[in-house]
Amino acid sequence: MAQDTTKIALITGSSRGLGRNTALALAKKGVDVIVTYRSNEAEAKRVVSAIAEIGGKAVALQLDTSDTKTFDDFAAKIRQLLQDTWQTEQFDFLVNNAGIGVYAPFAETTEDEFDRLMNIHLKGVFFLTQKLLPLIKDGGRIVNLSSGLARFALPGYAAYAAMKGAIEVLTRYLAKELGQRQIAVNVVAPGAIETDFAEGAVRDNPEINSFIASQTALGRVGLPDDIGGAIASLLSEDNRWVNAQRIEVSGGMFL
Repeated sequence: MAQDTTKIALITGSSRGLGRNTALALAKKGVDVIVTYRSNEAEAKRVVSAIAEIGGKAVALQLDTSDTKTFDDFAAKIRQLLQDTWQTEQFDFLVNNAGIGVYAPFAETTEDEFDRLMNIHLKGVFFLTQKLLPLIKDGGRIVNLSSGLARFALPGYAAYAAMKGAIEVLTRYLAKELGQRQIAVNVVAPGAIETDFAEGAVRDNPEINSFIASQTALGRVGLPDDIGGAIASLLSEDNRWVNAQRIEVSGGMFL
């Protein structure tokens, strides 16, 4: 039987990148994790194994956050999983992390690219959170992922950044409307991070990496550990009174 002190987090897109790092950072703080992946089950299982090695409990489930028609079935699976694995009916933390990057100048962005970004970053977050609300504990937390690109503008990210700007507004509305359930909702906005996001441009292109480092107060680009730890800290009890905030984790980019 799960103890009342056991916290459970559901992190979308947590088989790799920032989602994986967040899952491991939370596990190190004693939080159990529901890992979701879109296509790479093997990577998701490696995250589950890594959490088990830490001494935590984790389960991986497939989820395409762009396909809202699957959300009812996914919520039913989560409900059953909570019963079978933790003997509980609700989880504590939802981290809406799943995402993709599309680099395209505004004049060349296609409607298909726009729709794909919207379905994953805005529509998917909106309706997945809605479907999971009954499964989130009163007093729980939601963290949505935005981007530094919602504050500063770099050519080629108009559609992506527009979705993230919408997520920042949605976060405030969720905080307002879920406040009666004591659910705090915040947004974390990473700066440029060395991951395989956008085909690894920040990590693998020396010119881009050097330019970003030169425009960052702390003198380097971000690493996944910089973000996962920040989200885990935000979800700690010490930050229970932080609500409806945009927290940029960028090392001080473009100040």
